[in-house]
Amino acid sequence: MSLVDLIAQADERGLAASGLACLDRCLPLLGGDDDLLRPLWASLADGSDWAGNLTRARDTLGSAGAAGDEAARLARRMLESAPAERTADAVRPWADACSVDSLSIHRLLDPAADGGPAPDGTDAGRAGDPSDLPPLVAAELRRQAAVLELLAGHGAQGLRGALEVSVEGRRVLRAVVSRRARSAAEPGA
Repeated sequence: MSLVDLIAQADERGLAASGLACLDRCLPLLGGDDDLLRPLWASLADGSDWAGNLTRARDTLGSAGAAGDEAARLARRMLESAPAERTADAVRPWADACSVDSLSIHRLLDPAADGGPAPDGTDAGRAGDPSDLPPLVAAELRRQAAVLELLAGHGAQGLRGALEVSVEGRRVLRAVVSRRARSAAEPGA
C-alpha cells in the first residue's frame, strides 16, 4: 500500500503518530533534546490532550523566526503547524504535510541527491514508486510507512514500535547533519 493510501486510511492516533514521528526524526535540525517530544508520545499512548505539551515543545525550541537553512525551516514548520486539537480532521492535513516536509528535508540532506527539492520524485515515492529516490529519502519513506503500518496493525500498542522507528531515523539524520557540519568546517570546503 502506498504512503498516500496509508495516510488516507489512518485513524486519529495513526495520523498524529505519523506527523509526530516525522517531526521527531527531524528534531536534530532544531537543536532539540532527544526527549523533548516524549510527552507528546505519552499523550498519544494514554489518549490525553497534547496541547499543553505541544506548547511546551514550541516554547523550548524558541521562535519560528530563528535562523536556519531550508531543512531547519521545514522542520520548524512541522512543529509550528501541529494542531492543538487532535482529531482526525485536524491532524490529517498536518500528517500529510509533515510527510512531504520530512521527505524534502531528507532530500536536501542526502549526499546522493543534488540537494534540491524534487517534488515529482517525492510524490512518486509517496504514491508507491520509490525507484528514483536517493537512499536517505527512500529510507525515510520506508520509516513513514512503517509507523503507519504499526499503528494500523496494533493500535496503541504500535506506538512503542513507532517510537523505535523514529529514534532510529533521528540517529541517522543526526549523523548526516553532523557529517555535513564537519565537511562545511573543513578548510577549502
